[in-house]
Amino acid sequence: MHDWHAQLPPYSLLIVGFIFIFAAVVWTYTGKAWVRFHGWVYRAEKPTRFWWEVAMYYFVGIGLIGYFLYFVN
Repeated sequence: MHDWHAQLPPYSLLIVGFIFIFAAVVWTYTGKAWVRFHGWVYRAEKPTRFWWEVAMYYFVGIGLIGYFLYFVN
């Protein structure tokens, strides 16, 4: 069985993780988040959907950084 992460440089996981966290921080401050296939969601119009999307970006970013730390050690 071929591991998908064997071909990636390990720092790519760290970089993508920080990109996800950076996007979540920017969206938290601006009040609008990009939802795939649906466009922008604004905090004032649909707060539940907005916070769900921002939380998922934080979660994925932290998960990728955690996997990087696990993979490197």
